Amino acid sequence: MVDAALHAVDDILRTYPEALFYGQDVGGELGGVFREAALLAKKYGDNRVFNTPIQEAYIVGSTAGMSAVGAKAIVEIQFADYIWPGMNQLVEELSKSCYLSMGKFPVQSLLRVPIGAYGGGGPYHSGSIESTLLTIRGIKVVYPSNAADMKGLMKAAFLDPNPVIMLEHKGLYWSKVAGTEDAKTVEPDENYILPLGKANVVQYASDEEIRMGNSMTVITYGMGVYWAKTASKQFKGSVEILDLRTLNPLDFEAVVASVRRHGKALVLTEEPLMNSFAESLAGRISKECFQQLDAPVYTLGAANLPAIPLNVELEKMMLPNPEKVAAALEELLNY
Repeated sequence: MVDAALHAVDDILRTYPEALFYGQDVGGELGGVFREAALLAKKYGDNRVFNTPIQEAYIVGSTAGMSAVGAKAIVEIQFADYIWPGMNQLVEELSKSCYLSMGKFPVQSLLRVPIGAYGGGGPYHSGSIESTLLTIRGIKVVYPSNAADMKGLMKAAFLDPNPVIMLEHKGLYWSKVAGTEDAKTVEPDENYILPLGKANVVQYASDEEIRMGNSMTVITYGMGVYWAKTASKQFKGSVEILDLRTLNPLDFEAVVASVRRHGKALVLTEEPLMNSFAESLAGRISKECFQQLDAPVYTLGAANLPAIPLNVELEKMMLPNPEKVAAALEELLNY
């Protein structure tokens, strides 16, 4: 996924002279703490790829000014937990400009945000923030789970006239977490664009298990895709997995179709569940698919704690994992 992101930005900078890439530590040789922009500053110059102060309000807010003069900014917030100082600019400027100007002044910006828990990053480097972002009308939120999707969604996000936030799970970047090997894919060519708002069935249940009424769907994204894949090995042929890929716009048609195929659904997230996007989606599913459901819509997420613990064992206890997912799958299949 790191390679796909690097090559996507490289393609964009080469193709669109108005494109810029800036943020915390992305300039010079380093190219970001995850090396996802390595050497791009040397290739395109410090006027197009450069470091910024550690000032998220400036990083986010400056994209509005860039857009106003015809520049197309790709910016990086180093970790999801760092985005909060930029929320005023995101909410009051970027998200509302198009609406308040009757479409005359849309802000075209792409905000890249590494997200998620992995490796004991603790309370300031491991948070999940998608539910908060999804309450902001006027922005789009994408969340790729593999390298091909990373490249295709980044191209689509850059070309979209709206502000787009791209959440990139740092535990998937290098596929170092057990069970995430499928995040590595054959890389698409530079013309590959994946439209926003199109979910993807990454695993189908077998026709036989569906016919016997012994199947269900897991609706998830990001790291949840791999927790579900690992857990589903215990229930061969019984589990469909739908990767949302884009959280706003949401491919609710694909969600409904998947739920109606099976009559049982688990919405899986890395976020704490209380008042989350996952709970909201489960509610929508319950209303839309009530006649076809054979069980309540299940949800599974992290424990409702204020932050990710620094201690790696406590981190594991807080987060979902394949074992917790397998227990939920078993309970739902036997409902």
